Amino acid sequence: MTDSRLNIVLVEPEIPPNTGNIARLCAAVQADLHLVKPLGFSIDDKHLKRAGLDYWHLLKVHVYENFNDFETQNAEGQFFLATTKASKFYTDVEFPDRCYLLFGRETKGLAPEILQRYPDRQIRLPMRKDARSLNLSNSVAVIAYEVLRQWGFPGQV
Repeated sequence: MTDSRLNIVLVEPEIPPNTGNIARLCAAVQADLHLVKPLGFSIDDKHLKRAGLDYWHLLKVHVYENFNDFETQNAEGQFFLATTKASKFYTDVEFPDRCYLLFGRETKGLAPEILQRYPDRQIRLPMRKDARSLNLSNSVAVIAYEVLRQWGFPGQV
């Protein structure tokens, strides 16, 4: 694929080490990281930077004031929303070039009003019924690598 670029979107992330781990993943796989405020930490947070400190120079980060700001600035994007409420597995989707993977807060996930905007673009990871969810950074990694696998791992060695 000639113009493949993965976009990881964290909507109102709360836990600095999760965001740091995700930033490190984005740097390693050449994905852009989009952070939608309010954030539960400062981007300068030492815990955030510690998780991916030696990778920050490889990272392209975009910060938005709120979800409407994110949508407006990325109006042409194809959004896929990770939620435990989805009926479709992430492996059932063919991800287009330059897609956006959206993940919500660690404690509550994506807000219902965001999920309602994209009912046909919701995806989930399979897991046992009595497990609430996976760690955010693990979920991002699993789905991101599925997208990259489908694209033939562009730019990876």
